[in-house]
Amino acid sequence: MRTIKTNAWYRLGFITVALAVIAVSINLFFAPHGVAAGGSTGLAIILFEVWRVPVALSTMGINVALLILAYFLVDRATSVRILYGSLMLPVIMAVLPITKVVQDKLLAIVVGSILIAIGFAMLYMVDASSGGTTVPPLILKKHFGIRTENSLFVIDVVVSSLNIIVSGWEAFILAAFSLLITRMVMNYIATGLDRKRMLHVVSDRQLPTIMRVITDTYGAAVTTVLVAGDDAGDGRDVLLVVTDQPEYKDVVRLIHSLDVHALIISAEVADVHAGQ
Repeated sequence: MRTIKTNAWYRLGFITVALAVIAVSINLFFAPHGVAAGGSTGLAIILFEVWRVPVALSTMGINVALLILAYFLVDRATSVRILYGSLMLPVIMAVLPITKVVQDKLLAIVVGSILIAIGFAMLYMVDASSGGTTVPPLILKKHFGIRTENSLFVIDVVVSSLNIIVSGWEAFILAAFSLLITRMVMNYIATGLDRKRMLHVVSDRQLPTIMRVITDTYGAAVTTVLVAGDDAGDGRDVLLVVTDQPEYKDVVRLIHSLDVHALIISAEVADVHAGQ
């Protein structure tokens, strides 16, 4: 990934592949079923459903208009950063014909959502963008201090709501479902699929024993850290235990076998880095 980020040609190729993945999701899964799940491509699908304007053409028009807004209302650097994605995405969409490869609408939306999430995640990895409706949130943040993720979510919901007028409630529900899937998949790609459980263990007397038994039982498979309270006695010792999902319940049972009154607070974590 470092090579891709530092080499301009590799980075350009990586961005192009990401844009192609997004184009595939739109032209093969969303557009054939007339479901607009946010973004400039969603607006383009709405325009196609109403006036039969080609999706690629209207996507290009929307992206160019928003590029101009970004140039004047955000800054030149942002315009340059999103220029390639804004123009290349509709070009790829124009080359790739709209084809209904999946007849089942729900399955098409699920597959399309996963693909578009992969494409967006790839762009974020190299600090790139496909332009479109990512521009208005940048404008709102600069001039009004509104968080970009909040305004982008509102824009996507508004675009998705247009499905109700054009195609009915079913299309809107599918679009909302798509937004949820896309966000979940992007989150898992960004933070990793191998989720772990972190336990905060509080025990009156048994923390050193619990730590020793867990280490003896699971070895390096489970990470344990004993966090001591302050010397004044105002804090409580806490044992942090990080374990993979399969061992989670066994570790909890082991802790309670050593101290039935132990307080265990559990949370999900993406990863643990113990030094380099």
